Amino acid sequence: MASITKFEELDIWQLAYQQCKDFELLVEETSLGKNYELRNQMDASSGSTMDNIAEGFERSGNMEFKNFLHISKGSNGEFRSQLYRCLSRRHISQEKFDELYNKNILLGGKLMAFITYLQKSPFKGQRYKKENSSQL
Repeated sequence: MASITKFEELDIWQLAYQQCKDFELLVEETSLGKNYELRNQMDASSGSTMDNIAEGFERSGNMEFKNFLHISKGSNGEFRSQLYRCLSRRHISQEKFDELYNKNILLGGKLMAFITYLQKSPFKGQRYKKENSSQL
């Protein structure tokens, strides 16, 4: 199995980035762009989901990474809650809500699976790797 060297290679980061891009399309294509408070909250939560994955990865320690993934998972849930407000305020259709909701649930599940993997992994992270060690 190939080792991941950049956070951009992580499936969870790619899904979070796609969620941000999906949100940007909502702002461009719907009345959400005019609801400044909700728009700004959703921009912050979707960005936080993505950015905390990146920051945790760059810390080079599994314990810190895991903590940042928990924050990311929380932000992802916050974004999902905000989708309900978009739906109830008629910024998005039920069909669009379902699409974004399902993507969000997928991302949340993958975040939890990765957190569980890190909890079980004997590897502490890159910063703890000994020079000339074969430990991954």
